[in-house]
Amino acid sequence: MQKDAYPLILEAIDAGIFKPGDRLVESELAERFGVSRTPVREALQRLETQSMLTRDGRSLIVASLDHNQLAELYAVRTELEGLAARLAARHATEEEIRVLRGMAQDDLALLGGDPRALSRANKRFHKQIHLASHNRFLVQQLDLVHRSMALMATTSFAAEGRDSVGLAEHDAIVSAIEARDGEAAYQALRGHISKAFETRLRIDAGELKTR
Repeated sequence: MQKDAYPLILEAIDAGIFKPGDRLVESELAERFGVSRTPVREALQRLETQSMLTRDGRSLIVASLDHNQLAELYAVRTELEGLAARLAARHATEEEIRVLRGMAQDDLALLGGDPRALSRANKRFHKQIHLASHNRFLVQQLDLVHRSMALMATTSFAAEGRDSVGLAEHDAIVSAIEARDGEAAYQALRGHISKAFETRLRIDAGELKTR
């Protein structure tokens, strides 16, 4: 059975193997993933339709986000993530809350380390909140938002000092969910995303150094 190339290419973009501006060549991708060119071609067409790839002449390159697109993406993400936290405070099981608390504690071991590892841990943490909302439609929309987040060349966790602040914000989010305080969870997560956006803008403006 032929492998689906779409998730393989998408995962490579998400992992930063293919970065914004990189050219994706059908034959090279087929060889890399051990599939024929047909599923690769179909995957590239799908990714172009989803605006993950863009045309540069006859070539397809990984898309990038301009300032306005970044602002639009974060505006949507802020509200949806906040809603997920509010719903998680209402509907999360005790087991799900313990997993969230464990993630927040375990991630402290990553402080000062590889920003990419912190970014992956951050994605796992947010995904757990999405699932704990117990709202499948919200989870689907957040999956779309996070897919577009892969088009950013750097993670905000690369900014000096952002890791300790970001993980402290995670702790506050979990505490609000543990307390079943939906409004506090909503505000804590909205503030967390807002701060990440501000950090990213300051990186782009050259105000913050990155590791």
